[in-house]
Amino acid sequence: MAMIGSTNDHFAMEPPDSAARRPGAGRRFSLRRILAMSMAIVACAGLILSGLGYARFASGIDAQEPATTPRTDAIVVVTGGAQRIGDAIGLLGADRGARLLISGVNEKTGRDELAKLNPAARDLLACCVDLDYRARNTIGNAIETRRWLRQHGFGSLLVVTSNYHMPRTLAEFAHAMPGVKLIPHPVVTEHLDTSGWWHRWATIKILAPEYVKYLVARLRSLVESDPETSRLSVIVGGRKPVSSKPAELMGPAAEKRSRLQGHARHEG
Repeated sequence: MAMIGSTNDHFAMEPPDSAARRPGAGRRFSLRRILAMSMAIVACAGLILSGLGYARFASGIDAQEPATTPRTDAIVVVTGGAQRIGDAIGLLGADRGARLLISGVNEKTGRDELAKLNPAARDLLACCVDLDYRARNTIGNAIETRRWLRQHGFGSLLVVTSNYHMPRTLAEFAHAMPGVKLIPHPVVTEHLDTSGWWHRWATIKILAPEYVKYLVARLRSLVESDPETSRLSVIVGGRKPVSSKPAELMGPAAEKRSRLQGHARHEG
C-alpha cells in the first residue's frame, strides 16, 4: 500500500499545464506582447506626426494673394486653371518679369485660343510668351522650366500656380533648379477655402492628397540627383514627366504645319 501511495503522490506533483513544462514559453509570450505594444506605439506616433505635419502644411497655405510682387527675370505659370494663366499674363503686363513660360499646355491650345481668353494681352502673347507642351505633371513642369531658363539665361523666377499647389511646385522647382531664386505668387480662388482646412470636407479632399504628394516630392529629392534622369520620377508620376516628342512637333501650330506639308507633298 505504501508503494501505491508514493506512486500517486509522484503523479500528483506533475504540473498539468504544458506551458509550465516549457520554461521558455512564458518569455516568448512576453516578447510578443512587447513587440506588439512597440508596433502600436510607433503607429500611433506616426499618425500623430502625420497629423501635425498636415496641420502645418494646410495652415501654411496662403489664403490671400500677395499685395505686392517683386520683379524677377522671368515668370512661369503651371497650367491647371484658367485664372492661373490670366494672373500670370497680368504680371507680365505689369513688368514683373521679362518673359513668361506657360508650362503644361494642352496640345490643342494655341496662342489664338489664349488670346481669345485674354484679348487685352494679344501683343504680349505674340512677343513675350512661350508655350510648353511637353510637361505632363509637376515634375515635368520643373524639368521644362529649367531648360527654358538655361536657354534664356534667367537667374530668378516668379512661380505662379494655385495656392494649395504651391508647396509641391516649389519643392520640385528647387530640386530641379537649386541655384535659381524662386518667388511664389499663389493664385487664390473662391472654390477652395483654405482657412477652414480642419473642418471643410471639400477642402480636406484637395489638401490631404496634395500633402501626400508634397511629402513624396520632398523624400524623392533626398535620394535622386536629377528628376530628368531618375526612374523614381517615372514611378511616382506613373509615366515619364516629359513627352518624348520634340517641342517643335507639338501644339496646334506644329500640327497645322504638318498638314500643310502633307498636302503639298500630296499635290506634288
